Amino acid sequence: MPDPKLQIQMLHDRVMIKILDGDGERRSSAGIVIPATAQVAKRLVWGEVAGVGQHVRTVKFGDRVLLAPDDQYEVEVQGSAYLVMRERDLHAVASKRSEHGTGLYL
Repeated sequence: MPDPKLQIQMLHDRVMIKILDGDGERRSSAGIVIPATAQVAKRLVWGEVAGVGQHVRTVKFGDRVLLAPDDQYEVEVQGSAYLVMRERDLHAVASKRSEHGTGLYL
């Protein structure tokens, strides 16, 4: 039986990610349903950072990140699946929009 107080400290530049998007069907911007079995190219997915190592510099716990789920290590912790990857394998970090804009004028 897993310990409910289990805490995981990632090492070095490793990041643990909880995948946010499901593998189900999705809709195009025109409203067309795209089945889960349709695959045109490798698809990037959004995830939430659930743990970071001490050498991770650009993301923190709770950040929403863009990643390629293929060829990553998957681990199950207390019934939930997570991906473990290096920070350099992340493609983007989502940020919340500022209420007052960016402060830049074009």
